[in-house]
Amino acid sequence: MSDARQFCPRCGDPVARPDDADLPGGARDSDALLCDDCYFEDFELVDAPERIEVLVCSQCGAVQRGNRWVDVDADDYTDIAIDETAESLGVHVDAREVTWGVEPEQVDQNTIRMHATFTGFIRDTPLQEEVTVPVYIARGTCDRCGRIAGDYWNALVQVRGTNRTPTTGEMDRAETIAREYIAEREATGDRNAFITSAKRGDSGLNIKISANQMGEAIAHRIVREFGGSVSAAETLTTEDGDGNELYRVTFVARLPEFTPGDVVDFDDGDGPVLVTSAHGNLKGVRVETGERYEASHEEGIAPDGHKLGDRADVEETTLVAVEDDRAVQVLDPETFESKTVPRPDYMDTDATEVPVLRSRAGLHVLPEEGADV
Repeated sequence: MSDARQFCPRCGDPVARPDDADLPGGARDSDALLCDDCYFEDFELVDAPERIEVLVCSQCGAVQRGNRWVDVDADDYTDIAIDETAESLGVHVDAREVTWGVEPEQVDQNTIRMHATFTGFIRDTPLQEEVTVPVYIARGTCDRCGRIAGDYWNALVQVRGTNRTPTTGEMDRAETIAREYIAEREATGDRNAFITSAKRGDSGLNIKISANQMGEAIAHRIVREFGGSVSAAETLTTEDGDGNELYRVTFVARLPEFTPGDVVDFDDGDGPVLVTSAHGNLKGVRVETGERYEASHEEGIAPDGHKLGDRADVEETTLVAVEDDRAVQVLDPETFESKTVPRPDYMDTDATEVPVLRSRAGLHVLPEEGADV
């Protein structure tokens, strides 16, 4: 009668004969023939590297993972060190019910020592193993920050006014619109979206953008808010490796000559207009009668006229008397003389003070700030 027992090939002690079905793929595994003492003699539950190095962009804080950079939005890099450690550690294939925990130790600004504890079962035997892996934070420059530093751009958005220079408020808002748009693209994970520079000059605001499509979108967003028009001009810069021509595009966001709050005389004999909208056809209200005004289709947002002033020039003055349905007397805020001026429909005749604009054409009673006219 033959002996069905198996013997450990290393020490010769008898071992229980394993079922082939218990082995991976039903194959015989020489390790499975070892006794527990010999098996655990060389066994390592965890395979850990001697050190882990994480490359971080010193400008934006992005982390390099493989061949790409990833924005992590981290105040410190402890969580990143934990993630990198988890990716780098390997657990023995035969281990079951494995759990692990990690305790980071900040050694210095660029070094985090990761103390990891693993538990699991091998051959129904509970095991615990502790490993310590130092994680080094190395500093570098990501592709995007390198491009920004090198003044890389493909689209130039120029914010200009028609027969005027854009106001500081208009340029502030235009720059905000551009940065909000780029932030939206970045939030989707687009690391090719960035603003290289935003500079102001005598003519207006110049914004350098990473991509032509983004520059076009920003120019149209600016015009959508302020009114005006967008024009584009291409400049051939180079060719790519396949011989395709590469262009830089300048997008000019041309703001209207007249903006809400301006008081403009269009020399049409019906009196000055307080502009209320520069979208589509220019719209406003006559300051002498209160009647609505809208430029013709041909004139659009650019009817011929000259600016008399704007709301920044308005002063509150005393309403002296209401003469009739068409005229009131107000106190000239400069000479303190009583002046008769046209009475627009929007004026409150029970008011003691009214806002007036002084121009070379005289005094004009304007609606109160925020009034629906």
